[in-house]
Amino acid sequence: MVLMLLTTVAGVLMCLALLSEARYAFSAGQPLDVGELTSLKPGEDLANRYIRATGLLGTSGAIHYGRAAEGDSFRVAPVAGNPQLWVEIRVPEGFEGPRFVPPTTFAGRLVPIGEAGVRHAGVVAQVREQTEVAIPPDAWLLIDGSSPRSSRWAVALVALFLAFAGWNAVGVARVLRRVKDRRVEA
Repeated sequence: MVLMLLTTVAGVLMCLALLSEARYAFSAGQPLDVGELTSLKPGEDLANRYIRATGLLGTSGAIHYGRAAEGDSFRVAPVAGNPQLWVEIRVPEGFEGPRFVPPTTFAGRLVPIGEAGVRHAGVVAQVREQTEVAIPPDAWLLIDGSSPRSSRWAVALVALFLAFAGWNAVGVARVLRRVKDRRVEA
């Protein structure tokens, strides 16, 4: 029964962790053109939106990292002239190196950095640890290449974790339910 309760709690917590990404999967499939990133001051109207923008990336605070089970690597860098806005770009396997030139046009998910989800949970700490640059707590992250269609996996996982949580909650309720003694009723 303890394991069932733990599974219920874990399922609910995973649903909450993936909720923002799952909501993004249902947003409009066409990116909103917001223009130049240097002058962009994102607000709640742009939170968790699919956008298209242009801009140059800065080097102060930029890091390179990888993720388990992915061949490509990633770079996170601030927008030159706008330290409140950071961009994550995917670097295809084999293209990383001194001659890599980051793009200047981006299309992806714009989100407050604290709400970027489980895949970006350690980015702020990694930037501080590797470069001693502190990302402002109210900074935003543009995840280049992340379209609503590419986030459908989160919807499936939320449904799966909800099913686990529901199944185990029903199981716990059945175990704790009082059993009627038929001999007493007769």
